[in-house]
Formats: sequence, structure tokens, C-alpha cells
Amino acid sequence: MATQAAPRTVHTVCSHDCPDSCGVLVTIDATGRATRVQGDPSHPVTRGFLCGKVAKYLDRVYSPDRLLYPMRRRAAVPKGPLAQGRELAAFERISWDEALATTATLLQKISDEYGPESILPYSYAGTIGVLGYGSMDRRFFHRLGASQLDRTICSTAGGDALVSVYGRKLGTDTEDFREARYIIAWGANIHGNNIHLWPMIEEARRKGAKLVVIDPYATRTARLADWHISIRPGTDAALALGLMHVLIRESLYDREYVDEHTHGFERLRKRAAEYTPECVSRYTGISAADIERLAREYATTLPAVIRMNYGIQRAENGGTAARAVAMLPALIGAWKHRGGGLQLSTSGAFPWDKRALERPDLMLAGPLKRVARAVNMAQLGHALTELDAPRIHAMFVYNSNPAAIAPDQSQVLRGMARPDLFTVVHEQFFTDTADYADILLPATTFLEHKDVQGAYGHYYVQISNQAIEPLGEARSNVWVFSELAQRMGFSEPCFRDTPDDLIAQALHEGGEQPLWMEGITAQALDDAGGHIRLKFEAETAGGRFLPFAHGGFKTPSGKVEFYSEAFAAQGLDPLPGFVPPTESRHGVQANGDAGVYPLEFLPRKADNYMNSTFANLPVHQKMENGYHATLEMHQDDASQRGIADGDLVDVFNARGRIQLTARISANGHASIPAGVVASRLSWNKLSPGGHNVNLLTSQRLTDIGGGPTFYSTLVEVRKAAPEAKP
Repeated sequence: MATQAAPRTVHTVCSHDCPDSCGVLVTIDATGRATRVQGDPSHPVTRGFLCGKVAKYLDRVYSPDRLLYPMRRRAAVPKGPLAQGRELAAFERISWDEALATTATLLQKISDEYGPESILPYSYAGTIGVLGYGSMDRRFFHRLGASQLDRTICSTAGGDALVSVYGRKLGTDTEDFREARYIIAWGANIHGNNIHLWPMIEEARRKGAKLVVIDPYATRTARLADWHISIRPGTDAALALGLMHVLIRESLYDREYVDEHTHGFERLRKRAAEYTPECVSRYTGISAADIERLAREYATTLPAVIRMNYGIQRAENGGTAARAVAMLPALIGAWKHRGGGLQLSTSGAFPWDKRALERPDLMLAGPLKRVARAVNMAQLGHALTELDAPRIHAMFVYNSNPAAIAPDQSQVLRGMARPDLFTVVHEQFFTDTADYADILLPATTFLEHKDVQGAYGHYYVQISNQAIEPLGEARSNVWVFSELAQRMGFSEPCFRDTPDDLIAQALHEGGEQPLWMEGITAQALDDAGGHIRLKFEAETAGGRFLPFAHGGFKTPSGKVEFYSEAFAAQGLDPLPGFVPPTESRHGVQANGDAGVYPLEFLPRKADNYMNSTFANLPVHQKMENGYHATLEMHQDDASQRGIADGDLVDVFNARGRIQLTARISANGHASIPAGVVASRLSWNKLSPGGHNVNLLTSQRLTDIGGGPTFYSTLVEVRKAAPEAKP
């Protein structure tokens, strides 16, 4: 009698856009089906549990709505929104051979007729696995000569700001937060989207630490904090400068650290002198007394650490805001203490061999013989409707859902609906973007392909093994672009590299490995159970890694740069300063249009989705607990407009109008302060009227890094007119 194979467990890594990069153990039954996912208990950050989103990941993998076969738009069906459940009628199934041949033929034709830069790749962090995020795809588009994509949609303003101050994207070790005594979550909903940091914070609190949350919205984290400071959107730079004012005025800064490790302190002293608590209070809505209290507590309760997240850099002055906040731990010498400092991103610690993976040299071998132009992904609407020399005639979308997540949605969708735009979409589901595709290609989940991964919230390299065979005919990014390159006649051997080849290249195997990655190979990762901490001990002589305790800055001055000569040379302010966002209650537009669009709008990310990912799954919709398609308003703003809880309301500005259901909060239980309204990102096709919050956001860019300004948006709200009866 044949014996049935025993269940087995495979180590993978969650590749969704989250700082935690969790180690995931997948149980596979005798038929090859995944039956369970759980957090890796041996991973020092994952510690055996998963977030609510990924704990239900098998609902996503085995969803009956998965896109599992290549498809082509039917000739009679125009591009545009398709009702959920009706998408299949707009497409016909084709083979992979036909899909690849059609795509290769049309890309070549477009390149020949309009030039290769008329082709635009559009991707971001639908996967943050090293291979899936950027390897074979970059090689393909570099060799093709396509326009390069400036991937700014999430983190460039804050990331560039951090690098301008410290020269590298490093931060306080997540595991060291348990040693902190004063923790500031600045624009960081830790309990909602960085959940594996939370146990470290709770451990610190049990030992007496205080948690302060600075956020205009009463997030899950804010509701659990010792002190929630509700700040007006887009005024974080002013608050940081107000704290500096108090720290310097009252000599609460660390003179020794400042003298030894910083550049431009005297100039910063003069700038901060302008930002008195009373002045800052008028901008931020925070009392002068609370500004002074926060500064004193922060400077005198050590170790003190700031968890700054990317929310603060999605305002027009967001780069400066992140820059100013990043300077605070240097001012008080917080980096000297275990558990002190700041964390925005740890991604700069992972020295992947990106040149080997992405091969930018292939641009010189392609038809352009030069570096291709760059297109800012935050201005996709402009790129598809106004950019010329050449105009965009083809777009290849993967790892992203631009129809839902790109700002100024009306212009984006006008561009995507162009009949002369050839669009290929590599996806797992029939997203809003898939509704505009000419060719649809089925994509794998992280259970269905192999990858290697770091993190932007901890310091562990991990191997993500393939746990199950791809469902249907789903294929990985690496496979798709390798096959497509060969069909286009790209003869370079690099297009035949396997995932194992690419992983070895990423880890510098076969060459000289960087100090922090010495000895970390694919085999070593497997032998270690899937994860290995970066080799900081080689640099710290076995001591605890404290990123900036004794220097280590990669700035032009070799120090923390309070004053930036590089910014001055670019015509930017070399010091942080508060410039109100154009669309804000203090901005130029507000001064002119205060009576038209007087409310500041927060187009928040949903607590139980990952950007637009998971939004289509019933179990995740249920977890949103009634917040879907709602507008959160303060009672004062609602009363002034005659709006009651549950009313249908129009939310509008010059860019568009959406309809939502009012959800009113009163003083004492308010999610947001008066003058601010908030709604959550979802798919267009799941939103009333077929548009989501990005119908209202603009293509205006941040001051540093060219990022989007989602949180610098003004609107007005009115009670919707009753529907006319037939």
C-alpha cells in the first residue's frame, strides 16, 4: 500500500510593502496545496505571528477571482471601468506564446515607429523581493531603451531627506526599541502597519517607557498611546523647528555630540530662533505649552527614539519635514544610546549588487546608445496626456495599480483610456488598471516563486523559497521578462539567468562581498533556517550596532548636516524651514480659495489593505469595520454644513467629486481635528461612482525627492442632493 506523503513546511518571506518583511512558514499537504501560513517563530522580529492581512493570505492565493491565464481584450470592448465580476466578458483567453509574441511584436513596432522612449514601464512595490522588485525587468527595459521610471510614489521625499542629513538610510534597530524610555511615533501607525515593532514598544512600556504619537488622525496607535498630539496636516516641519527652538534655548541639546558630529549648528540655531512655540502653535494647532513639554520630555528621558514614517513626507513640504525631524536625535545625542535615535528606513544597510541585477549598461547597448529619459511616476497623468518628444505609446504595468493609486486620477484615466496606447498588465487580479489593459498576464504570489529579501524595518537577509506550484498559468516577473527579451531577439546571456543565478548575483557570490554581507549566501540562508542578520559585528568588534553613535556619516562633510551646501548649490534652502503647502489652510491657494475649499483632506491608507492590495477580498473588506466608502468628519464641520452621521455627501474640489457616507466624530472621540476630513483608499470599481480618493489629489510634487503630495489637498463637503424619483 502506498504511503501518503507527510505535510512539509517551506520558509518564505512576505514580500508586500511593509517594513516588517516577515519570515513566513507555509505548510504544504500531500497534494501540494498550501494549508497554513504562520510567522516564523525563530525570526527575532517576526516572532511567530503575522499581521491580520497576511494571516489570511491563503484567501488571496486561492481566491476564485485570481487571474490565472493570459488574456487579450476583445476587439469590440473599449478601455475603461469594468464592474467587478464582469471583467471576463471583456477579455478572451490566449496562450502564453501568443501573449508574448503579441507583446514583443507591438513593442518592437512602437519602438521602430516612435522611438523606444515611447515605451514606459510602470511598477513599484507590489513585491519588495529583490528579484521581483527590480532585476530581469530592469534589464529588459534598459536593453529596449524604454523611458526609465522615476519611482517616487512612496518614499523618495523622506528617503532623500534622510540621506541629506546622514548620508545613508540606516536607523535604530527594531529590536533595540525595547530599551527606549521615550518613544515618539511621528506619522507612524505602528499598530496598523508596522505591527512587529509593537511588541518591542510594549516591552519598553512595561519597563516605564512613554509612547507619544504625533498624527493628525487618531490611528490605532494613537488610541493606545500615552499622549496623542493631533497636528494639522503638512505642519510637521514647523513642529520640529519649534522643538529645536526649545532644545537650544534651554540648552537641552548634547553639546559634545553636536560639536563632534554635526555641521552647521550655528546656522541652525539662528533659524530655529525664528520658530517660537507661540509661532509654531498658530501653524500646527498644538499649544505652546505642549510644544515646550514635548521638547523637554524628549531631551531629558533617555534613551529617546523617533519612529518616523512616510506619512509626514506626503505633503508639499514633506522632504523638509522629514529632514527636520531626522535632525532631532542628532541634536540631543540620542544616537549614543542603545534604544535611542530614529528609524525611517533601514534599507540602506543591504548592499545588494544592483548593477549586476539591473544592468544599466544595457542602455548603451540598445538602440538609444545613451541613458534614457526618466518619467516621474507621480505624474503619470501628465506623462500619458501631455508628454511628447516622444509621446508615450506603450505602457507595461507590473507590481502596481496606477489607475487606483496615482494622483489626479481623472487625467490618469483619460491617458490610460487612449485607444492608441498599448497597455500590458501583469497582475494577480482584475484590478482597476487591468480594466485598461490590451494584454493581461497572470502573476504569481510570493508563495509561488523564489526570491531573496532584506527589509526597511529590520536588519535580516532572508531567502523566500517557492512553496507551491503557480496556480493556473501564473508566472513570475523574472520569467516574464526573460521570455519576452528572448522573443525580442536580445542575445545577451544575462536574459537567461535563473532566479538562483540572480540571487547569487544580488549577494555578490563569487566575488568580494561587502563587509556587512560577508558569508551570506543562498546556501548559508537555507542552512540557517531562512534568515541571517547582517554582519555588523565585523565593524563593531562584536558590540551592539548603533548606526551613528560614533560617526559613520556618508555626507559630503562627513557629519550630520544641519546645513547642506549641496542643497544651497541646487538653489534649495540649505536649512530646514516651514513653507506652508500650497493646498493648506496656511497656503497660497487657501488664502485665495478659503471660502471654496476650506477643508484639508487626508486620503488615508486603509488599515486592512496594503495600499490597494487586498481591497477586493471580502475578508479584508469585513475587517475594515464599516469604514469603506466613508468620510470621517469632525462634528463641528458637519454641523456647519447640516450633515448628520450616515448622510451621503459630495466631497469635491476643482479636480473632481466623489460621493461618500459621512461618519461623524465628536470632541473627546474625534478621529480628526476640526478643519480636516479623511477617507480611505480603495479600488475605484469598489467605490461609489467608480472613483476613489485620488480623484481629488494633485500631481504637485514634494520639495525634495519629487514625491506625490497626497496629504496637501483641499476640498469642500456638502450634503448630497436627494436622488430624483422616476
